[in-house]
Amino acid sequence: MKIRKLELKDAEAMLVWMHDQDVVKDLSANFADKSIEDCKEFIRESWDDNSNLHMAIADDSDNYLGTVSLKHLTHDNAEFAITIGKTAMGTGISALAMKEILRLGFKEIGLKEIYWCVSPENKRALQFYDKNGYHRITIKKHTFSCEGYSKKQIEEFIWYLEENSLDYNE
Repeated sequence: MKIRKLELKDAEAMLVWMHDQDVVKDLSANFADKSIEDCKEFIRESWDDNSNLHMAIADDSDNYLGTVSLKHLTHDNAEFAITIGKTAMGTGISALAMKEILRLGFKEIGLKEIYWCVSPENKRALQFYDKNGYHRITIKKHTFSCEGYSKKQIEEFIWYLEENSLDYNE
């Protein structure tokens, strides 16, 4: 498994997970309306985007499995996001991709903290983050941006935070 720059060849596999109700049912975006052109546009825009880092998760044969991102990049922090297709679920790929993007954010970009949130209905994601030892936080105690979230989502979603540590700088 590796993470790499998104490529246009990833668009078809990206659209597959976007149209898979089992994958997107607990996500806040409306992926069902996305087209192959939307995927290609997202990929092209990712190449020159200085506010977000979107990377492909690929297997050892360079087949696209999902997308892992650091969004709303600032000097100090970013928001983490990940989505993988159904065929990669339960394989450990998500855990590896997440560790790699966190390492990249902390070691190579120099971020101090990376945060993310999960709908309380997304039991699969909550179980994954908790099982992998990520830290839930109380949102009111932190000052990072909650760009793109409604007041209700900010209050109801489960929030996580990872801070830069020696674990990520080895």
